[in-house]
Amino acid sequence: MEYVQERVTTLHALTDRTPDAPTDRAAVVVPMTEREYGGLAAERVLTALEAVDPARVVVPLRATPEHAGPFHEWLSEFDLPVETLWCDGPRLATLLAEHGLDGERGKGRDVWLGLGRAITEEFVVVHDADTRSYSPAYVPRLLFPLAHGHAFSKGYYARVEDGKLYGRLFRLLYRPLVRALADAHDAPIVDYLDAFRYALAGEFAATSDLVAGLRIPRGWGLEVGTLGDAFAQAGFSGSAQVDLGRYEHDHRSVRGPTGLADMSDAVTGAVLRALADHGVEPDLDALPGRYREAAERIVTGYATDAAFNGLEYDREAELAQVETYADSVTAPGADTRLPAWAETGLSPDAVREAARADLSEVLGS
Repeated sequence: MEYVQERVTTLHALTDRTPDAPTDRAAVVVPMTEREYGGLAAERVLTALEAVDPARVVVPLRATPEHAGPFHEWLSEFDLPVETLWCDGPRLATLLAEHGLDGERGKGRDVWLGLGRAITEEFVVVHDADTRSYSPAYVPRLLFPLAHGHAFSKGYYARVEDGKLYGRLFRLLYRPLVRALADAHDAPIVDYLDAFRYALAGEFAATSDLVAGLRIPRGWGLEVGTLGDAFAQAGFSGSAQVDLGRYEHDHRSVRGPTGLADMSDAVTGAVLRALADHGVEPDLDALPGRYREAAERIVTGYATDAAFNGLEYDREAELAQVETYADSVTAPGADTRLPAWAETGLSPDAVREAARADLSEVLGS
């Protein structure tokens, strides 16, 4: 079995052991949208969390008023200390506007609201709810490094399903982009971004102190933005990555609303913004070409790896995706990151009360 250590501490699933971890001192944040209502994947996640028994589960919920109430009632059926944080109510919108925090709404914004409610616990775990292979071992595995001196822990896993390689945005955009940057810049932040085996995984854990210092992108740049701030707070020595083993979840199309092409803009912007935060200014005129060269090398490697394992692999389709993503390798737009909870005047308790009042209204209570 492979057990190579990277620049960050790398924990491998060499056995099926679920490690002892401080789940009773952790809040788990699981962002959901109304499409997860009653779904098998979300139900599996919540049922598994019953066995984990964390201190709290915070569900930042994006849903219309007609769906928010039934969704809350469904969440209440699980034997968990669940806080439904409805993110789309009018009182919460007014509260955010009063603090200058209105604006684009996306996954990152919902997670940010949930993190504010979670930092009262010692540790915070974040993961998605669309995981068809969810295991009760995930939360303890993510928490284990935090109980052993680390401040930040990120999950990784192989995206292999239906005889194909997935994880396309990571494989074909993030990895070659960071490799191209590494070829041109000898900078610790670039090395840090390159050290994680699946940097776009949505699963991470951190101390509440670190979480309180995170500036969260409002949309799809959440995962990379988290890494940029984790580097500033934890660095190589305080960071770890953890093998979560088999992992299956929904796949997105390349084109269309919420497709990978749209997400690529946010991911690239978050990478370049993380570099700028640490004083690295890439040559944006040369970067697209360098990205393409790195991507072509990596595609050759994936083609060989797929053939070695008897997996289906469409090299031309992969290269076509590279060309699509290359359009996003440009200067990032305006910085719309939400402020760190440690630096905002907004109270998480005020968020809870506004969301609770909004939810009570749609419930008719």
